[in-house]
Amino acid sequence: MLGQIRGNARTCVFIEPLFVIPSSMYTTYASVYMLGLHVTDTELGLVTTLSLLLQIFSAFISGYLTDRMGRRKALWMFDVVSWSFGTLLWAISQNFWWFVLAAFLNSFQRIPSTAWYCLLVEDTEPDKRTVVFTGLQIVSVVGGLFAPIGGILVNHFSLVPATRMMYAFACISMSAMIYFRHLGLHETDIGLRKMKERNKAHFRQDLEEYWMVLKQILRDRALMLLFAVYVLWNIQTTIRTTFVSVYQVEYLHIPAALISLFPAISSIAMVALLFAAMPRFREEQAKALMNVGFLCLIAANAMLVWTPKGNFTWVVMSTILAAIGTIIANPYVESVVANAIDDEHRATMLSVLNVLILAFTSPAGIIGGWTYSIDPRIPLWLVIAAFVLCIALVWLAGAKDHKVGKTVEAANRPFEG
Repeated sequence: MLGQIRGNARTCVFIEPLFVIPSSMYTTYASVYMLGLHVTDTELGLVTTLSLLLQIFSAFISGYLTDRMGRRKALWMFDVVSWSFGTLLWAISQNFWWFVLAAFLNSFQRIPSTAWYCLLVEDTEPDKRTVVFTGLQIVSVVGGLFAPIGGILVNHFSLVPATRMMYAFACISMSAMIYFRHLGLHETDIGLRKMKERNKAHFRQDLEEYWMVLKQILRDRALMLLFAVYVLWNIQTTIRTTFVSVYQVEYLHIPAALISLFPAISSIAMVALLFAAMPRFREEQAKALMNVGFLCLIAANAMLVWTPKGNFTWVVMSTILAAIGTIIANPYVESVVANAIDDEHRATMLSVLNVLILAFTSPAGIIGGWTYSIDPRIPLWLVIAAFVLCIALVWLAGAKDHKVGKTVEAANRPFEG
């Protein structure tokens, strides 16, 4: 499957372990690390929300800068700011205000994210994009196998020093990724044309393109439904990433050194599913498979809500279910949205989409922190509610496509007098 990936997509996928491995190590401990430096639950949610609010601005300008600077240049320049400098600052943070500054630097990640996405899909045929996103999922799975190293470091050095070491390693590894990936990438044909157009265009014309793309999104009901699914997917990801590790340590009383095992368990489950079932899945089954994945994730989070305190086995079972749901749903969520976006206006449409995502996602951190302080299980119920809405939206989008298909079929049917 990975042999089918070519060009920029191949470079992006095969260099991604340098990003995924360190991030899988520190992500598990990021929230607990902040608590270890005397950041409160509410301040933790505030940092998450502040980061998302700042990302709204970088997301808004990401399409313009990606087109004007070129995908390749925008990617390396803002990756250095958001990830090389961001992880360095996380490594030396002392209190809440240091994390606010790190969140500010990391908030620029939306610019390289748009550029990277364009480089990933613009030279890839639509029917190969699921393969690309599945490849990225495989890389994520492999990266998760390294997460227990974080647990070993925490067990040996204690939480705060070990997490500082993980962030320092991330700074070095991600900087190497940025350098070597830049050498292997080339500007896309669409990117070269957009650079010429942007350099000739006035600011008013740039704003008019944003307005035109927004109207195009609002007019397309099926596109709006798929975008809503993407927004909900990002909302639940934000809540889970921020609070699940804290929930496991503080509420379920799982030892901090053991929670790094869960990403590895998740990765093993994903590998098993990749070999056993994924080759049998077909692109035309995308919407049905997304809903199967969402149902697994609902069951995983419900199990976590009802897990008895200190019960490691239940958490393992929930982790396996969540891994199965993620490996099934995520590649199809990504590819369905990627194929729904017009290549000609991809950077601008991604910019608008990211602004919409962040506008709805930014309150998730503070709401999650507030509800967690009331009852640690409430954020998980919010995640379950998000997946229930996703299932309904995917069904509506499928019904819309079916209706359009029947209309086209009827229009093309020969007249019978």
